[in-house]
Amino acid sequence: MQKLLVVLFAAFLSSLAAANEVAIAPTVSAAGLPPLGATWLSENPYRGNPLAPAIGQQAYNQACARCHGADASTNAAPAPDLRNLNRFCRRIADAELNAACLRDNDAYFAKTVRHGKIIVGVTHMPPWEGVLKQELAWAIQVFFESRVTGRRE
Repeated sequence: MQKLLVVLFAAFLSSLAAANEVAIAPTVSAAGLPPLGATWLSENPYRGNPLAPAIGQQAYNQACARCHGADASTNAAPAPDLRNLNRFCRRIADAELNAACLRDNDAYFAKTVRHGKIIVGVTHMPPWEGVLKQELAWAIQVFFESRVTGRRE
């Protein structure tokens, strides 16, 4: 029972910190990335783009590092380690199934970034729609995916 109370209290403190976060747009230029417009895409168009990781890293460190850890290098932050977002896809050897898994992850990522994370009425992540351009959001995803170690989990 004590262990459960400790876990619940830690989660509560973490959510208080996140609830006080306000989404502030990073001051990073997406120059060099193809413009995507206002309508959010359902898949990340920047995988394989050589400019995306560096642009994503700058945007990530300005917008996401407070909660998710600097340079996506640690999971000691109060929010989830984003390098694990597509860990199940990395296990899939079949190219077609892997692509379907990545599409599902992209949809989840876009929904979470746009609308934030609210769990049981508590804001765990603020919504970024209208604050973060989708070009930067997709570049951020490419960046933290590039930080995953080479081993398949």
